[in-house]
Amino acid sequence: MRTTATTLFLLCCGTGALRLFGAKAVGKTGDAENGSVVFNQCVVCHSERVADVPNPGPDLRGIVGRAAGSVPGYRYSRALRNAQRSWTDFTLDAFIADPQAAVPGNTMAFPGIADETQRRDLIAHLRTLK
Repeated sequence: MRTTATTLFLLCCGTGALRLFGAKAVGKTGDAENGSVVFNQCVVCHSERVADVPNPGPDLRGIVGRAAGSVPGYRYSRALRNAQRSWTDFTLDAFIADPQAAVPGNTMAFPGIADETQRRDLIAHLRTLK
């Protein structure tokens, strides 16, 4: 009986921890205004609006929910063309954190952003780009 009670206790604690930490990780939303400041790291290659001169990087307007490697007229690396993923908060977060680890062989010359809050804020800003 004691084993059953201990198992039940551990199961309840584990489930509660999963709910607590899972909700915390999923429930976090970024600050788009702060994200626009973080985006200053990206403007070397990406623009927030239609540019007169082509940028080295693809247009990021509407990126959230878009298939990777799918902007018409942009020449993507083979890695991104074949990535077979949509840009969700989760996949963008992984890519922004470490582009080469997320999609090995891509040609984006950016080391990534280690700070979770900055990535979350940047993704919130990207959501505003239409």
